[in-house]
Amino acid sequence: MIIFHDPRCLEYSSPGHPEQPARITGSGAVLKDRHPEWEWRESLAADEIALLRAHSPEHLGRIRNALNDFDADTPAHRDIYQHAVRSAGAAINAARTAMRRERAFSLMRPPGHHATRDRAMGFCYFNNIAIAALDILENGAERVAIWDFDAHHGNGTEAIVAHNPRIAFASIHQFPAYPGTGAKSFANVNNYPVAPYTPRAQHADVAKRALEKLLAFKPDVLLVSAGFDAYSGDPITQMTLEREDFATFGEWLRRIDISTAAVLEGGYSDELPELVDAFLSAWSGH
Repeated sequence: MIIFHDPRCLEYSSPGHPEQPARITGSGAVLKDRHPEWEWRESLAADEIALLRAHSPEHLGRIRNALNDFDADTPAHRDIYQHAVRSAGAAINAARTAMRRERAFSLMRPPGHHATRDRAMGFCYFNNIAIAALDILENGAERVAIWDFDAHHGNGTEAIVAHNPRIAFASIHQFPAYPGTGAKSFANVNNYPVAPYTPRAQHADVAKRALEKLLAFKPDVLLVSAGFDAYSGDPITQMTLEREDFATFGEWLRRIDISTAAVLEGGYSDELPELVDAFLSAWSGH
């Protein structure tokens, strides 16, 4: 397993905000302790060419020159443009690594799947997974699938990749919940709304069906928006998955013969390091 990480992603925070540096420091410490053989790499920041495949020039300008918070969830942190381009760059590097038939995971912040072409929202500034998908389509991949099992709908990813015939997107998410989208499927977008407190076996079955439909698309690369906020103990959702379910997700990835990379999205419980480790350990076969 190759982990893309840049310690500078720990350099910003807001008091009381769920998306804190501890999410990364705790997860990194567990992974380094339990998997000393895994390779850690610092990636290059995404360049404007890559960013502009997913976002408008105006959006880049707003993030670069941010003075006021984008919304109550998405603060205008100092140097947020630099943090966001490094997170997007890690996703690109993970996806390119997958094209070389190596497993890769981006352990970075900020997350990205809520960011639309023109709007930062939901803790997200640039859409890391969409940027990575569009990058590898420009660099040798013919078809890309995106499996988003974060507890919240990947509305930004949907908005960016909708109607792209070379991308298949699936989102499994709590509904109703933030951001209030994702009730219906269309074109290349498959949404799987899951009611709050749905039994975990039923939720996992939905996730499996979503993955199987993506595999039927026969992608060259599978990208995963790996959010861990569907965990039963997460403070901002009402879902029921346990550590073992995320291990099962990883086991599914280990069994498929498709190049795969994953990018950290949400997950706000104190158990996040254990959930990430369960997923990655099962995926890597360790």
